[in-house]
Amino acid sequence: MTANSALKSLFSLILITMLSVTTWASFRQPVWNWGGLSGVNAAWTWATLADAFGGFLTFYAWVFYRERAVISRALWLIGILLLGNIAMSSYVLIALYQLPKGSTMENLLLRKTP
Repeated sequence: MTANSALKSLFSLILITMLSVTTWASFRQPVWNWGGLSGVNAAWTWATLADAFGGFLTFYAWVFYRERAVISRALWLIGILLLGNIAMSSYVLIALYQLPKGSTMENLLLRKTP
């Protein structure tokens, strides 16, 4: 599977999941009536969790591209899935502090050089 087809599959899955869970939650309860984590209100809680994990996987796609070492990729995946935005912010800050002076945003966004 090429990187292009893998990304198409990943983002298609995220889109289908988000459309499905949002539609499911919308039929159970209007979003403006969400009242917490119990009972019928759990639909929007699940939709929010699905949205968060979709975002985590989207961010991880960039980390996977950028990192070359398998162990680094695996550890960042675990960190992102367990800690969410804490791990994601840490990753970006580490990457920013590792950039040499005068680097462009391309140096941040593109794959690390070996």
